[in-house]
Amino acid sequence: MYNSVLKEYHIFIIFFRTVVMDIKRNSVNNDNEKEENNSNSTEEQLDKQELIEKNGETVVQNAKHLIHCLTIIGQIEGHYILPPQNKTTKYEHIMPALVAIEQDRSIEGLVIILNTVGGDVEAGLAIAELIASMKTPTVSIVVGGGHSIGVPLSVAAKHSFIVPSATMTIHPVRMNGTVLGVPQTLSYFDKMQERITGFVTRNSKISAERFKELMMNTGELVMDVGTVIDGETAVKEGLIDSLGGLSDAIEKLYQLIETGENRYADDTVSHNKSEVN
Repeated sequence: MYNSVLKEYHIFIIFFRTVVMDIKRNSVNNDNEKEENNSNSTEEQLDKQELIEKNGETVVQNAKHLIHCLTIIGQIEGHYILPPQNKTTKYEHIMPALVAIEQDRSIEGLVIILNTVGGDVEAGLAIAELIASMKTPTVSIVVGGGHSIGVPLSVAAKHSFIVPSATMTIHPVRMNGTVLGVPQTLSYFDKMQERITGFVTRNSKISAERFKELMMNTGELVMDVGTVIDGETAVKEGLIDSLGGLSDAIEKLYQLIETGENRYADDTVSHNKSEVN
């Protein structure tokens, strides 16, 4: 009898120790999982913060649709590095970001926020061409200013917005540094100007004649040729599609996502603003 009770007691002790060890093991595993999750969350937050600081980009996760926000601010930096005190948008950052957005099937739309003084003509036009050729639904919004090469960037999206207080400067192509006074230089400027005019008129409702008229206006700017227009005038001229703010841009982007064509379809996507509207 005593041996039986002692045997049962030993079995109970072994069982109790096993249970305690399992509890401790589970507790350690849970703590490790929490630490790992916290570490992953911290790393994810740091990655997002670094993305915003370096490239002015952010991805909105907890939203009706997964959209990507891309900012084009300051001066467009092209083939030459600008001074460190300049706030710049580097085209070598924006271009691969656009490629990644277009390939990522989880990203449903792209909102582009512009506040730029212009900059490198070819770099800005290259970025604008990439945006215009995307199948991903895109909406742009001009806040502050969309000057110079910022004009093609503003109209490159499938639908463009501008806030009432924003302005846009339309002027001919300019070049810094040594310029040779030969006919070839004038021909180069004319061809570059035609490239910009053609892009803007293809991606907005303004005519080429009216755009050139605004560009060559001599009574608006003190030290230059061109025109400065505010948000309401930009819409009236047909340069920008709509007058509105951030909520209007997001709502329009959601509409394009929900009613637009399949971005992965084989058919050709039209970028003509009159057809999109």
